[in-house]
Amino acid sequence: MINTPFPFSIPKGFPPPVYQFQNNPRTKEGFELGRRLFYDGKLSKDGNFACGSCHQQFAAFATYEHRLSHGFNNQFSFRNAPGLFNLAWQKELNQDGGVNHIEVQPLAPILDPHEMAEELNHVIMKLKNDKSYPSLFNLAFGSPEINSQRILKALAQFTASLVSADSKYDQVKNGKAVFNEYEKTGYRIFQQKCASCHKEPLFTDGTYRNTGMDLDPTLNDFGRMRITGRKEDSLKFRVPSLRNILLTFPYGHDGRFATISDVLDHYSKGVISTATLDSSLKKGIALSDNDIFYLKAFLGTLTDSAFVRNPLYAEPR
Repeated sequence: MINTPFPFSIPKGFPPPVYQFQNNPRTKEGFELGRRLFYDGKLSKDGNFACGSCHQQFAAFATYEHRLSHGFNNQFSFRNAPGLFNLAWQKELNQDGGVNHIEVQPLAPILDPHEMAEELNHVIMKLKNDKSYPSLFNLAFGSPEINSQRILKALAQFTASLVSADSKYDQVKNGKAVFNEYEKTGYRIFQQKCASCHKEPLFTDGTYRNTGMDLDPTLNDFGRMRITGRKEDSLKFRVPSLRNILLTFPYGHDGRFATISDVLDHYSKGVISTATLDSSLKKGIALSDNDIFYLKAFLGTLTDSAFVRNPLYAEPR
């Protein structure tokens, strides 16, 4: 066991993270093992679906251009894969908040019959039969034993490390860049009309809201209500972060919006009133064509090019 320290740095201006590695100290060896597992198809039943197949780095770890995630036996999941970044600041995970700890989150896709469709004991067996993994687990945890807890802890060391905090917006906030006039105007409109839900610097308040999208009858996804069983939570989904938003299309929990213009059009003139519609959207959001133009200019400043090109997060060769 080498245990090379690999401290986690909190970006300037960010709040303290929820996940603090207290019971899972981040090491270079643990991180590298987690990265290897994240990109390994052995975690899926047929070997074709690694975590990284639905969470692609160049798309801010979302699924490029696909409305719904692809899974085992040519199946589709019933949700759009969200981008994976700044997970260490999330109290709950998934679009319905059905997972409350980053160390158990991988169980959802691994065990889901429409996604990776595997069983943990099969995953462990496959890793044990791979000549390279016992030594990697030994380096990370002090013995070659491979078990579910170690697999999940290693994955958490990697996924909790996916920090996106170097967009132009961040550079402006840190005095290293300035907005152009279009971006500056868009930022002002954002602060007036969007920031109450998409709070800086994470660009989400972590709440669940019904944003006026009707139910897709082929998916029957009632969002948060699936977890709580409360009618008050019908059609409520987590407020997504707007970071890297121009990279993570299509949009919406079910990927129904192909472009960011479609999203903004929805809020300005497509909100559907239901019993649980968020009170702030009773009249939609008044957005002129000029507002939308400037907002898109600002949203472009939330793209973190360094994050999506960082070799530290890339598939190991």
